[in-house]
Amino acid sequence: MSNYHVAVVGATGAVGQQMLKTLEERDFPIASLKLLSSKRSAGKILTFKGQEYTVEEATPESFEGVQIALFSAGGSVSKALAPEAVKRGAICVDNTSAFRMDPNVPLVVPEVNEEDLRAHNGIIANPNCSTIQMVVALEPLREKYGLKKVIVSTYQAVSGAGLEAIEEMKQQTKDILEGNEFTPEILPVGGDKKHYQIAFNAIPQIDLFQDNGYTFEELKMINETKKIMHMAELEVAATCVRLPIETGHSESVYIETEKGGATVAEIKELLSTAPGITLQDDPANQVYPLASACVGKNDVFVGRIRQDLDRDNGYHMWIVSDNLLKGAAWNSVQIAESLVKLELLS
Repeated sequence: MSNYHVAVVGATGAVGQQMLKTLEERDFPIASLKLLSSKRSAGKILTFKGQEYTVEEATPESFEGVQIALFSAGGSVSKALAPEAVKRGAICVDNTSAFRMDPNVPLVVPEVNEEDLRAHNGIIANPNCSTIQMVVALEPLREKYGLKKVIVSTYQAVSGAGLEAIEEMKQQTKDILEGNEFTPEILPVGGDKKHYQIAFNAIPQIDLFQDNGYTFEELKMINETKKIMHMAELEVAATCVRLPIETGHSESVYIETEKGGATVAEIKELLSTAPGITLQDDPANQVYPLASACVGKNDVFVGRIRQDLDRDNGYHMWIVSDNLLKGAAWNSVQIAESLVKLELLS
């Protein structure tokens, strides 16, 4: 197997650090590694496989000789630098929303649409974290029974908003327990007009509200699901909520299949052997997926599977995954592994 020249952009961030950890755990074949970041974070020292690396400021010239560039440094950085990396021969796997809905950019979850990688033009988009775990769980059902409708409510961890949001949650929790005053500054959205406490709270806003009343996060789930599954006609609705959990997104999902009549036992059997899924569904013994138990694991966990009481083609389920791993870093590295497997790297 060849070794590849790899760059990680946003290496000092929460997802960037998980990318490095995942590359190391998977023993991805690396000939050389560049760790890139903003000017502010340049100069920091990070360790990979026991070797120290100095983080460099990301510039167009940083990508000379790079074959695979994993981006997780914000959409504006990706828009500015991913095309420059492609010009220099790199394939970019981008973990921001910058290119996800670009019709010329494949949006890939390897368990669902790995073959879409063959159509890349240098940039491959990593979907939104909450979309990824849902489509992994739904794809086996779509393949066997067809899919008509999806309604999802998410319960998302603060790590999805970055390291500063985690620290805000921890500090607010401490302040509340100690009876101290505090001023929320980050959540639900740093750039929005108002900020609310996340400690001991549920905030029904992730990202900015759009003119139709949905947040951008909700529209991401809706539009990305249709694109990944190649189903423009699929009915999808989403409500996205932030909870005071550090890591691990949870989702309550209702689906309607094209073919009715599948039993819960048949669906459990199907999902139990599907790639990337761990079935945890034994309600009699209180076995079901928990956000606290999924941290550090690559799989998507599915449980609480029930048939709807009114529709024989309606089913409910509970889906949990580590948003920093399968929702970001692992899916990105998995795409890189797929590029190797499909022989799409020069």
